Amino acid sequence: MSINRRTFLKGSLATGALGVAAGLGLLKPTQVLAAWPDNAFQAKTVEDALRALTGTTNTEPGAIKIKAPDIAENGAVVPITVSAKLDNVDSISILVAKNPQPLAASFDMKGDLETFVSTRIKMGETSDVIAVIKSGDTLYSSKKTVKVTIGGCGG
Repeated sequence: MSINRRTFLKGSLATGALGVAAGLGLLKPTQVLAAWPDNAFQAKTVEDALRALTGTTNTEPGAIKIKAPDIAENGAVVPITVSAKLDNVDSISILVAKNPQPLAASFDMKGDLETFVSTRIKMGETSDVIAVIKSGDTLYSSKKTVKVTIGGCGG
């Protein structure tokens, strides 16, 4: 009984502290929320998504490493890792060519960070997974075909 009581008290104190901080204006949700590229996520083609994200569709082959399964048993949860040996990276985006909305993920990189992201995406069917890295004014891309045996985007 005392463990549940302690957990309840800790949770109540934490919630109260957050409420006070928000009430005093110390916590502003607009400062902690990420920018959302709505047009890019609503795009129906890879080209439209890239244009909405970066303003161009011109990419160069780059030394981008995509780690993904050759065969995804369940398209609802496909693990993807993207890494590269590039400097001054501004963003990393992951697109799935045959998804209804191809842009699966977009990560803005600020400062001197390692060029590495790992996430799980949904894939509706067998398709190319495309990684696009923006470094300065140049877009680099690489792709890997992933075969999906069970649908993930609504299937």
